[in-house]
Formats: sequence, C-alpha cells, structure tokens
Amino acid sequence: MTTDAPPRTPLLPAWRREGPDRIRPLTRWVGLIVLPFLAAAVAVLYLLAADTETFFAWTINPPLTAMALGSAYVGGIWYFAQVVVQDRWHRVKYGFPAVVVFATLLGVATLVHWDRFHFGHISFITWATLYLVTPALTLTALLANWREDDGRPERPDAQVPLAARILLAAIGVAALGTGLALFSAPALLIPLWGWELTPLTARVVGAVLTLPGVVNVWLLVDARWSAFRWMLQAQLVSLAAMALALVLSGGALLADRPMAPAFVATIVLSLALYAAVYLWCERLRGAAAVERPARQ
Repeated sequence: MTTDAPPRTPLLPAWRREGPDRIRPLTRWVGLIVLPFLAAAVAVLYLLAADTETFFAWTINPPLTAMALGSAYVGGIWYFAQVVVQDRWHRVKYGFPAVVVFATLLGVATLVHWDRFHFGHISFITWATLYLVTPALTLTALLANWREDDGRPERPDAQVPLAARILLAAIGVAALGTGLALFSAPALLIPLWGWELTPLTARVVGAVLTLPGVVNVWLLVDARWSAFRWMLQAQLVSLAAMALALVLSGGALLADRPMAPAFVATIVLSLALYAAVYLWCERLRGAAAVERPARQ
C-alpha cells in the first residue's frame, strides 16, 4: 500500500536563497573578504598585544588598548561569520550600520594620524587599504540589501521585552555618545580615561565604543528577537574577550582615575546583563516554538 505525500521543498544553501529577506551576494562577499583580515588582526592584537611595534601597523601602548581593539574584532568574526552562513537579511541587518560607522571612523583616524604608522610594513599596507576601502564597500552592501527586510517576524520568533529594549538602547546611547566624544575631542577625555591613551588610540577606542551603540539603538524601532539574536551573540563574545583582556592586562589601569573602575564595572555588568537578556529572549522564543504547533 502506498500513500501520496506532498512534494518536499528542497533545502537550498543560504547563498542560493531568493525572495524577500535574502542576503545579497555582494553582502555575503563582504563577509568572506573581511573574515581573514579580522582573524589576522585578532592574532596580532590580542595574542601578541605586547609586540605591536614588530607585528602591527603602528605601536600600541599599553597592550590593553591593542586587546580592546582585538576584542572588537573577535566579535566581528562572529558577526561576519553569520553574514556568510545565515539565510535571512534581517538577522544581520543592524550590524552593517555599526560596521560602516566603525570603519569610517578608523579610516578618518588613519588619515589624521598618518605619521604614527609603520610605513612599508605589510600590516600598515593592509590596515590602510582596509580602512580606506571598507567604508565604501560596506555602505554599498548595506544600501543594496537594506530593503530586502519585509519587517515580518520569523516563525517561531519572540518579541524583545520593552524593558530590555529600553535598557539596552540606553546602554547603546551611552556607549555611542562616549565613543563619539572620545573620537572628536580626545584631548579632553584622555586625562580622565582609565588607562593611558594617545590621540590616535583614543580615537580607536572611541570607534570601538560606537559598535554596540549603533546596534542597540535599533531596538527602539524593531522588537523582533530574530533581528538581534545574532547581534547579541557577537556582543557577548566581544564583551567576554574584553573582560579577559582586563584580567590579563589589568595592570595598565590607573586606579587614581575614576574611569578605570567605572570601565571595569561597565564591562562586567554589561556582560551579565546581555547574558540575562539573551537567555530571557531565548526562553520566550522556545515558548513560541512550543505554542505554535499546539495551535495548528
């Protein structure tokens, strides 16, 4: 005895998906191009933070600053890996504006502090090329892909609770404001910062701080958990790397500056808060997955 079964829809790899909410090939290619550079930067800035004079585009002291930048790149590896493997644009959408701002600021910092770099070194050539090209490349991919999101939630999906959205957006606004202030007026904030900075490294740290800021403000206009699930994962990875950097290079902190304990407390509390929000929203998503079949 045989029964007729409906034909199965073939499972297509993410890069072949068509229709609404797709990730366009250009966007995916940007992820593929950027990932090796991020991996190399993490190796130099995080694992060899004390040897930037030899291995990096410019000498960074203290090593804590190099590790702070490396921590951002660790999160970037997680994020751009999702750009490559995911099959829904809205899952990675809100990371691209943050990358455009970050890359643009580092491009500007490179031009402003051109004399600080190790000319002729392969890492300088790579850095300069990357940050003079990446802003335009990521902006082009962002504009080409932006309208692919139709705004609909996934099935199953969950809504990020309003309290969590407001709290994370407030943290984002604070990080964005601090980052832009540090970038635009380093001379005013360097004496207050928790460890020694130069005008160049102050601008680099400021650019790093804009990353969570630009991502989190989108929570004010979009409550879909699926639109922030992978963004929060990347931020958790980056925060964990920064927390480890503080453990390994915490001796660079200047105890007489109030921003030193404030920075440490911010990293620790943010890590705990982000983890709590992530687990909360995952529980809501799991409940939605159970409830949906029950209604069918």
